[in-house]
This record gives sequence, structure tokens and C-alpha cells, in this order.
Amino acid sequence: MKIALIGNPNCGKTTLFNRLTGSTAHVGNWPGVTVEKREGVYKSKGKDVSDPVEIVDLPGIYSLSPYTPEEVVSRDFMVDGSPDLVINIVDATNLERNLYLTMQVMEADVPVLIALNMMDAVERAGDRIDVDKLESALGVPVVAISALKGRGIGKLMERALSVPRERKGVSVFTGEVKDALDTVIEYYKELDVSSPLFHAVKLLENDEIELKRRNAEEVLKRATGGADIEAAIVDERYKYITSRLAVAKTKSAADAFTRSDRIDKVLTHRVWAIPIFAVIMFAVFHVTFSEDFLYIGAWASLGGGLPAVSDLGLSEGMTTFVGIFYDGAVFSPGVILFNMFDTLFGTITDAISGAISAEWLSGLVADGVLGGLFAVLGFLPQILMLFMWFSLMEDTGYTARVAFVLDRIFRRFGLSGRSFMPMIMGFGCSVPAMVNTRTLADEYERIATIRVIPFFSCGAKLPILTAIAGAICEYFGVGNADLITYGMYLLGVCTAVVTVVIMRNTAMKGEIPPFIMELPAYHRPRFAGLMLHLWDKSKHFIKKAFTIIFASTVIIWLFSHLDWAWNYIPDERMNGSILASLGKFIQPIFTPLGFGSQLGGYGWVFAVAALTGLIAKENVIATFGTLGACLISMGANVGGITGDVLIADEEGITSAVAMITATGITVPALIAFISFNMLTVPCFAACATAKAELRKGTFYRTLLFWIITSYVTSAAVYTIGAWWWTVFIWAAAAFAATTVIVLNNKGKIRLSKLLRKSKETKS
Repeated sequence: MKIALIGNPNCGKTTLFNRLTGSTAHVGNWPGVTVEKREGVYKSKGKDVSDPVEIVDLPGIYSLSPYTPEEVVSRDFMVDGSPDLVINIVDATNLERNLYLTMQVMEADVPVLIALNMMDAVERAGDRIDVDKLESALGVPVVAISALKGRGIGKLMERALSVPRERKGVSVFTGEVKDALDTVIEYYKELDVSSPLFHAVKLLENDEIELKRRNAEEVLKRATGGADIEAAIVDERYKYITSRLAVAKTKSAADAFTRSDRIDKVLTHRVWAIPIFAVIMFAVFHVTFSEDFLYIGAWASLGGGLPAVSDLGLSEGMTTFVGIFYDGAVFSPGVILFNMFDTLFGTITDAISGAISAEWLSGLVADGVLGGLFAVLGFLPQILMLFMWFSLMEDTGYTARVAFVLDRIFRRFGLSGRSFMPMIMGFGCSVPAMVNTRTLADEYERIATIRVIPFFSCGAKLPILTAIAGAICEYFGVGNADLITYGMYLLGVCTAVVTVVIMRNTAMKGEIPPFIMELPAYHRPRFAGLMLHLWDKSKHFIKKAFTIIFASTVIIWLFSHLDWAWNYIPDERMNGSILASLGKFIQPIFTPLGFGSQLGGYGWVFAVAALTGLIAKENVIATFGTLGACLISMGANVGGITGDVLIADEEGITSAVAMITATGITVPALIAFISFNMLTVPCFAACATAKAELRKGTFYRTLLFWIITSYVTSAAVYTIGAWWWTVFIWAAAAFAATTVIVLNNKGKIRLSKLLRKSKETKS
């Protein structure tokens, strides 16, 4: 038996799917379509099911009119995929609006069962829905459930297994709509099309798919007399729903102004919504990355400054332990977790490297393998903490509000608020964010969104930000690490906005589609769901660390210890290695960005680090660890840093300081290095996803877009930072480019008006 789940977004459909299938669920793509396909087998508790029941989770949609790929898939599967039953999940707290999709489902010749979900929320609000009356009024089985709490699931499946396998579609239309419908139904019966009522209604709604059928437009004109009755269809559906709803639902006498409404008066305020969002985002970064989490200036001034851990007179063991939590200021929770991993990994590395006597093997294991792996894994706690905050924002319903608030701003840039959802997902990982663009109806909007998603720095880029920011503060004694990190995230967002404006006003001009989105009620996130999400993220991160990054660090170490004749060379002769010669060859390319030829003999290490980051962004800091150790062995001036100190450097800051000391790179060049790695071509996995999601021929132009954008932005960052007066040159260039775009668009508008006038004159 095959059961399809269909419903509006945020109706609890995925929660029900997980309840029914458990560990049997698997994800793929629909044949020939990039829309995600979720399938599983029903797992009953303590009850034997004679035949396996296949559950298919259709994409969440508001209508069966095909405007997006999700709607096309849901419609085609329901009508032509021959499901034995369609379970329509209805949000009982928004009954009237959810039943609009139900009306369309009931028009098809498929068995239907309504799962009235979130009944616990209805009861909590003091409302009441008479399920028996609703079932009698609609003419299809109705079962009250709570997918979140697991209530009514058994009864739902008992009814599902007993629903008759045959059913004819029913319509609720009267008057002129019914007369037109009867004419069109006969047309579809002559074509021997299944579910003729469903297709006939769609044709009357001027459905693009139905209009492509042979003689469809002629039949439509004959049935309607040329009148547009689409609005009448919508009106009759809602009248039917309202009349049936009145006998089934009883509203409580309590104030309809809910807690969510009261919260929304603040969080979606026209003036304060965006500042509140900015403060929340800063708080997220401060809690995750700040080393001055509880540094109170008043306390410091009264006592002449808070003492460092080394000044407390503690034993070596206690100094290490206290240093996890405090060093002149109390660290943020994210930094405390990082320090715990740092101490653990440092101990492991010391023990293993000390047990290996062979110099080359000790270097390979300590510097090449463990140094690279632990440099990446050390950031796992902070990455998971960042994922946790974003997950909490999404699960509570706040992310949906941000998309709603930003819609009016995004529209000025040529995007709808719906684009914000995949963009904000880019802070976690670009791969699922790009997949999420399938919800965008406009092709140009989808391409533009995919191109700017990598600018919303993912967790893999986090080690680059924190290591370089920490090194700037430690070596130059300027700035604040979490402020620099937050500023670089803002740079990525600003770059995304600017490039979207350029794209949507040049090659990707088009209509901005309407933005319709469900704003779910605020609710507490489920701990189990949050932990499952974090485990999924950490699993993929660890898998990448022990595959791609492991292989990369070993290759980097080998290339830095082999010459072109494949002879082994020690650390102190690394300048003659394959890696060094490749780095010196590409080094001049980065001169306008500040980390090219001007850095001298050892400057190629930054070029190599940027190159290895194209494989996986975590490789940048892994490369720092490997090359930093080699610089020490070569006798480069690294400010007295020893190999033992570098081995214990799991955060990458000491390695970055060693490279700064050896190369003489400046602060503007370091900021440009961060921005280049943030904005350039993403990792291989993201590139593969972009290629799969974009139409043929678009991907290679997207690669070029990433390279040009990252290069130009980083060049601007470096030159303005090094010579402030160059801001006027960049401003003049931006003004010239804007003028060209405006004149070009005006020329196109003028040309289109002339062509239209010419056609009118001829006619």
C-alpha cells in the first residue's frame, strides 16, 4: 500500500512522517526533478501489518496550481502517481485556510483521509472542533491527532488501512462555474484523462499545464464565453469551507489576541524589528566566540586591571584548568568548550609525537595528520553552538518572522523574502541552503540566490575567521576578535546584497514573485529534535575531517617535504619543495590583495593556504598548522614560537602569528585574506550541489562570478585599509558602473516602447 502525505508548509507533515516511518526513512530526488523526495515504511507499535505500507512525504504546498517545482511534483504524484490513499494533514489552528488545499485534493479521483493535526494547541486555546460533524460535512474521513505528542497516530493508521481504495472526485461549485465545468469535464472524458473533474477545474483556473493540451483554449472559451471565472472558483471554495466550518468549530470566549500576536508586536515592528535582529545576531556571535564575555570595565578600573591566569600563582595543572574558563576575563561558553577540546587534543598530540622516534614519521603524524585534523576538530564545539542558535531561532518560529520583515527590504533588491530562508541556512552549510532554493518560483531569483549563498559564511569558514582575528589581536594588539568576526560576517551579507542588486538589474531582470508564508505560532523547541539536528551536523563535519581534510593534510605535508625529483627533504629546506615552487608561481596573483609578491620569500604560504581552501575551507587552518611547523624548522623569524607550542595550537592562532611574523603581512592584507576565502569558490561539495541545482550552462558562469566577486572585494578591502584615500577611487568606479547599468536599463525600456509602438502602428 502506498500512502502520500500532503499539506501546507508548517502543518506538521514532516513530524507525522517521522512518527510513521522512524528509522526507515530515506531521502532522494524525484526522477528528473531536483525536488527532494522522502520515503519510508510504516512502523507500527506492537501491531502486525500484513503488507508493508509505503509512506511518501510530498513537498509542503499551499495550492495544487503549479507555480513552483514542489507544487508540480505534489500534483503529478497525487493525480498520476496512483497512491492508494492521500492523507491530507490540516493545521487545526488555521482550519479555514488549510482546508482550501483540501478542497482541491477532494476534486481528484483519489481516496482521501484528513489528519486534523495540532489538536492539542486547539484545546489549549480553549477552542473546540467537532470531528464527527466535520467528517459528515466534508464527506471524507477525519481523524484528530497531535503529531508532536504522538496522539491519535494509531487511530489514524487504522482508518487509513480501512479506507476504500476507490473514490470519485467531488465539486462544490454551483451556477455559472458548474455550467462551465460540465462542458470542460466532457472534453477531458473524450481525452480519456484520469480525474477529469480535477483537470477541468484547473483548466477553468487558466492552469498553464492544462492550457498546453490540444484544443484546450478553444474548449475554455466555449465553456466560459471568454469570461474569467477563476475568482468565482476561489470565492465558492471559501464559501463552502466557511459554511461547513461554522457547524464544526466553536471559538472560545477568550481574547483572540494570542501570546504570539503580542510577541510579534515587538519582533515584527516596522522600526524595531531589524535592529532587534541585529542585536540578536551579535549576541549569538558574542556568546559563541568572545574571549571577553564577562570583562567588566568598572571592575578592571577599580582593581587596576584583572590579573591573568599566569599571575594567580597557581600550580601548572590548576593554571591549565583555570585557563579553560578565564584569563583576565571570563570566556564565553563557546570559547570554554573550544578550550576543553584544545587541551584534550594537545595532550593527545604530545603523547603520540613523543612516542615516535623517527623524525620524518613524527613530523608526518604530529604536523601532517594530527596537526591538521585537530586544528579543524577543535572548532567543532563552536560550530555546533552556532548551529544550535540558528536551530533554536528556526524551531521557535523567529526565523520565519525575520523573512517576513526582510521581504519589504529584499524587494528593493530584486528578491522576495522567501530568498532569506536559504540564505540564512548558508550560515550553517551551503549545501542544504542551495537545495532549499527549490521553493523559489522565479528562475532568475533562484540563480541569484544560489550565487550569493556562499557569501553567508558557513561553519567551515569559521576557523579561518577566528584564527586570523585572534592572531590580529594577539600580534598587533588591535581590535576585538568577536567584533572582527562579526564584521566579516556583515561584509559577506553586504557583498551578497550588492551583487544581487547588480544581477537583478542587468542580466537577471524579472518580476519579483509574491511572498506568501505561514507564520507559525511561537513554541518551545523540542530537545530531542534539536539534539538530532546537532548530531546530524557533527556527523557530517567529522566525516569530512577524517576523509577530505585527512587526505588534504597528508598531501600538503608530503608536497612540502618532496622536491620535483621526489626526494625527501627536511623541514629546514622546505623552500625547495614542490609546494613552495607552486606557491611562488601563483603568489603574484594575490599582490593586489596584499598577500602576494610584497610578502617576500615566505609569502607563498598564504597563497598555498588559499588554494587548499578550494577543496574544503577547513583546509586553510590545517595548512597553517602544517606550514607553520615547517617555518620554525626552516629557521624563519616566528617571534620565538617553538614547535612544542605549535603542536598544542589547536585554534590556529599561534600558527597564524608564526606566519605573520615570518612574512610581515599587514592587518589590511589579513582582512583581505579572510574576505577572499569567505567569498571565493566554495568547497567541492557546495560546487557539486550548485551544478546540480542550476540549469545547464549556468554553473561555469557562477564559478566565474565567485572568483571575480571575491577578488574585487578583497582588493577593495586591502587598498582602502592600506591607503584610505583609495576609497574615492572605488566610489568613482562604483558610480560609473551604476551609471552604465541605469543607462543600459533605460535604453532597453526605450527600445521596448519603440518596438511596441511600431507593432501598434502596423496593426
